[in-house]
Formats: sequence, C-alpha cells, structure tokens
Amino acid sequence: MKTFTRRAALFAAGGVAGWGLSNWLGPNLPVYEGTKRTAPTADPNIMNDASGLSPTPVHQHIVMSEDAGDALITSIRNELAQAKTQGRPVNVGAARHSMGGQAIPRNGIAITFDNGAVQIDSTAQSYLAHAGARWSQVISTLDPSGWSPKVMQSNHDFGVAATYSVNAHGWPVPFGPMGSTVRSLRMILPSGDLVTCSPSENADLFNLAMGGYGLIGVVVDLEVEMVPNTRLAPAFEVMDAGSFASAFQAAINDPAVTMAYGRLNVERDTFFQKALLVTYRESVNQTELPPATGSGWMSHAASRLYRAQLGNEAFKTFRWWNETKLGPMLGGGEATRNSLINEPVITLDDRNPDRTDILHEYFVGFDAFGDFLSACREVIPASYQEFLNVTLRYVGQDDQAVLSFASEPRIAAVMSFSQEMTQRGEADMTRMTQTLIDRIVEIGGAYYLPYRPHATLDQLTNAYPRVAEFVQAKRELDPQLVLTNNLWDSYLGRL
Repeated sequence: MKTFTRRAALFAAGGVAGWGLSNWLGPNLPVYEGTKRTAPTADPNIMNDASGLSPTPVHQHIVMSEDAGDALITSIRNELAQAKTQGRPVNVGAARHSMGGQAIPRNGIAITFDNGAVQIDSTAQSYLAHAGARWSQVISTLDPSGWSPKVMQSNHDFGVAATYSVNAHGWPVPFGPMGSTVRSLRMILPSGDLVTCSPSENADLFNLAMGGYGLIGVVVDLEVEMVPNTRLAPAFEVMDAGSFASAFQAAINDPAVTMAYGRLNVERDTFFQKALLVTYRESVNQTELPPATGSGWMSHAASRLYRAQLGNEAFKTFRWWNETKLGPMLGGGEATRNSLINEPVITLDDRNPDRTDILHEYFVGFDAFGDFLSACREVIPASYQEFLNVTLRYVGQDDQAVLSFASEPRIAAVMSFSQEMTQRGEADMTRMTQTLIDRIVEIGGAYYLPYRPHATLDQLTNAYPRVAEFVQAKRELDPQLVLTNNLWDSYLGRL
C-alpha cells in the first residue's frame, strides 16, 4: 500500500469508531441506536464499517486535510486522474458509519476528508462548511454566536457532506431531509470539472448528488441554512400505539413545536402496543443561553440500561417504565437546542465481540402507520433477532432528491437490533429484512439505503421508482465508473 506523507496519515482501515447513519433517539432520554465500534484491523488494506460485517479490500486510504481551496481541489483532481489511469474506484468519506460498505471502494482509493472549517454568515442565516467538517465542529462554531444547524444528522460525529450524500434527516420539525437546507455547494465531477450546484444552478446535479452516496461527484464545501439557538422545554405523552400517528401529526402542525420524536415499547408479548410522544417548545426564558453541552451522565446511565435489555424481557419492561415515567422526571428539564443535538455516538459503544448492532429505517405515510404497526408485530417477533429500540421521527416531503425516500410527509422509524456475528444470525436478519421491506413497500413506504445490503434488487427498484434515471445519469457523468462503492457494486451497477 502506498502512503502519502503530504496528507496527514494513512489510516489503518476500520480504525475510526462507527455505527449507523441515522440514529439519534432524542434528548434527555439519551439512548443510541446501533453503536458498534469497528476495531482496527491488522491488515491496513482491509476496510470495514460500523456493522463489522463488511471487510473489503482497498488499494489505499488517504486523509486529506487541506482547506477547501485550490490545494484541495488539485489533490482531488490528481487522485481522480490517477484512479482512472489505474482503473480503480474512488470513494470520499468522513466518519464512514454506514453498515453495508456504502462508503468503501472495493480495491480502490478511499479518501477521508479531515478539515473542520466552518464560517458563519449571520446576515444570510447560513454557514459555509468544508465537506469534511463534522457536526460537532459546526455546533461549536455556531453556538457562541447564537445559531444552530437547521437540520443535522443524528449525532455530531458525522460529516456535513456525508449527511448530504445520504440525505439524512434529523428530528427538528417540520423539515425535510438535511439536503433541503443546503443552499449551494461546490463539487468536482468525475471529469475533474469544478461546478457550483444549487436548487437553481445545475439543479440536476444537485438533486442527483443529494442522497447520491458520493457517486455523482466529490463535494468540496457547502452553504447550509441555520436557525437561532433557543432554550426548549419538553412535554411527554404516553398513548396506545394506534393513536401515535394522529398525535404526531398534530404536533407537527403546531407551530410552537420545534422538535419532536416518538418511541414504541419493544417487549415481545406486547410488542409495539404503546407509544411515547416527546415534543419541545421554546421556553419563556430565552436570555443568557448556556454553552452547548451533551446529556452527560444521563447518556451513560441510559446506555447501561439499554444494553441490559439484551435477552431480558424484564429489563425491556423496566426501560419502558424508565422512559415514560422516571426519565421525564429526572431529565425532563429545559435545554438549549444545540445541547440536545450535541451527542457523540460513543456513549453506547457495544463491547461484545460476538454481537453487532444493526440499524433499519423505514418511511411510511401517516395514513399507513397502522399497517406499519401490524407488519412489524407479525414479522419482527417471529425472528430471533434481539430488538432493542425504535425511534419515530418526522421527515417532510422531498421532491428534490432523485433517490428520495419521502414522496410525501412521512414517519421515519429507526430500528436497532443486536445481531449475532454468525452465519445463522446473518441469514435470519436477511430473511426478516426482506420480509419487512416487502410489507413496507406494499403499503407505499420505503426503506433507507445506508444499512446492510439485504434487500433484493427488485425491492430497491420498487422502493425507489427513479433509480433507473439515477443510474443512467451516473453512467453518462462517469462512464469509467471512477466513483463507486458497495451500493453501486451490489445494486445500482446491475441495472
């Protein structure tokens, strides 16, 4: 493997702690979905991801730390040109927290951006972020000036451009995915051309790259919308699961609600029978906002309880009581918007070498939520997977991204499973996932693409009706297929 002293250091692949892409569960009851630290591998030519189940050979892994100026642009162009000459794929990432190799170029050149430059434009209510900036760096820059990211991917470890590339969403309401808050960006195409893209300039490229998993171009920097940081007060409501959709819709329609999420109970005997709705509204006191913090000891306490659920139905019941009764009493006070979203993924690291946390995410319309509950009740308990958590969030309609998962306003269900790292565990997860996807697509829903590659090609095309359009545009922009990853190799490249 070739090393490059001109750019930071060559990472031992898999040495960055990682987990799922879309997994913030909500504030003050800080449990995280899908954590899995990927231990450094002895072979630096092998990269893995957050699942620990995707060991993939790579040619080299480079870290680029240049500012988003001429030097970085030249470096990217050189790597693309070299990759074309060698016939190797390229993929650019930040934290690489996906679960199916979506950020790994097989036998190719993996580039990690490591530059946290963020600049505020208070007049425009936006900030300019280097593609490699992490959300923690965005918050630390915006917070002292009284600003907050409008939409941020769950947890602050992830990269800003990576969030745009998977079009992840958060739990502020009533917004769509993060890509809808990007005003413009600069991107280097596979040809080496530097282009500026926005909803009005090169909009076709902008919409392809939003949720395009890095297959369209290499993002250099982005101008993203921000909102004022405010002090928020929570409200908690427990109800039958069948009543959640209407209650959630009412919360979304309430202009006073700025953040909202839900949970469902996970005991097998009463699976998905009860729901918790948590909403946040601005408090009366908006003076002297404290600096952004995290949830501190509450996260660590909740993480131990979260892990205690494994194979223990009594602890699942206890955790539900904690979330709906004890948690609101102990941790239900006011907090700033930035403090609520300023959480790392490491809090709930899974240290069991025999298991891995696996995420699913499904998107269903409000009217289809009852059918979604029925499907989950029939499919999930029938498997032997350990189901640990589900969080329900809102995602507004997305008519921009070609690979949109929200053709209408939808409820997003982020699910966390603990899976045996065995052939039996993988086979059972594959069977359960395919069955669940069939049921969700039947009711007009979709599944999220950054997770384990268990769906069939037909399931992907059924859930993403414009995928053929995306593939055709990709082939025209990148005839040598220099920007590829496991999503392309396993699915899109077969169309």
